[in-house]
Parts: sequence; C-alpha cells; structure tokens
Amino acid sequence: AIESFVDELAHAAGVDPVEFRLKNLKDPRARAVIKAAAEKVGWQPGQSLGENRGRGLAFAQYKNRQCYAAIIVDLHVDRESGILQLERAVIAADAGQVVNPDGLSNQLEGGFVQSASWTLKEQVDFDKSGILASDWDSYPILRFPDVPKIETVLLNYPELPFLGSGEAAQGPTPAAIANAVFDAVGVRLREIPFTEERVKQALR
Repeated sequence: AIESFVDELAHAAGVDPVEFRLKNLKDPRARAVIKAAAEKVGWQPGQSLGENRGRGLAFAQYKNRQCYAAIIVDLHVDRESGILQLERAVIAADAGQVVNPDGLSNQLEGGFVQSASWTLKEQVDFDKSGILASDWDSYPILRFPDVPKIETVLLNYPELPFLGSGEAAQGPTPAAIANAVFDAVGVRLREIPFTEERVKQALR
C-alpha cells in the first residue's frame, strides 16, 4: 500500500517514479538497489512498453532493518478478459555479505512467485455451505504458465554483516504489479487479489 501510494505521489508531482524515490531516499543502500533494478531493465523515464503493457517499480527494506529489495515488473493487461499477464520481473537485493548466492536468489525468486500468487489469485471463497476450495487443485494459485521470466541482481558487500532475507520480496511485489497496471492502463487497483472481475470493474 505504501509503495503504491509513493507511485501515486510521483505521478502527482510529475516526476519519474525512479527519480522520485532517489530524490527522497538518503540511505545509500536503498538507492543502490533501486538503481541496480532500473539499470537491469533499461529504465527510461516516460518509456512506453506498448499498448496495454506497463512497467512498475516498488522498494522495501525487509522489517525496516534487514534485506533491501527493489522489484520491477513488466506486464500486459487484457482489457476484455481482465487477465494480468506477468511478463518479466527483476529483483535487485542487498542482503549484506552474500553467503550463498544461489540460495539467496532462490529465496527472493520464490518469494516473488508466492507474493504474485497472493496478489493475482489467492482468496478463500465461501458460499452458504462453507468454503468452496477443498484442496490445492480447486484453490486459486499462480500456475507455471503464469510465472514471468525472473532475473535477480545481488549486491554483495563482504565487509558488512549478512541480513535476513526470508520474505524480502513479498512486500514490494504487489505494489510493483499494481504500479505496472497503472502504467499500462491508467487505473489504480486497491484491493487484492487483482482478479479478472476487479480489473474489468476498475477499467469500467
């Protein structure tokens, strides 16, 4: 919610979302992960990805004291069906000294997929008889075809203590998706999950 509102503030101020954050962040490590993510995607202020396609950025420091993570998402919005198709995700992270780069990348990427699933799909549906989803087959989750290409950039600082990174990607992911939707079609989604019906309602 915070990072979606930061995106709104940037647009209200007429300032590029990356530039807006860099102007208002003093922490050099926070600035570094945002710059790394933006560099990886080739971020250009005002750049259009094409009709109904958008790019969104979000940043957070896990628990305000652990791993720094900036996430950029590219997606496509199908105006007729309301389906949001994630196309690409870039995660830039600073967890201090990196002990196991593969393990850290897996943790961040898995966190992104889990959070994207919460954001796009997951909710417990009820009717008068009770819960409708009785197993993992009927419960709505992100499936393999829905997962975008994910690229991870790790900023390693061997001279600094290692930081906890367990859920560093979960917070920024929904905001990056929501901000990309705004970039694509100019509407703000404020309630998760971003189901097809909620997307179509926002577009109407």
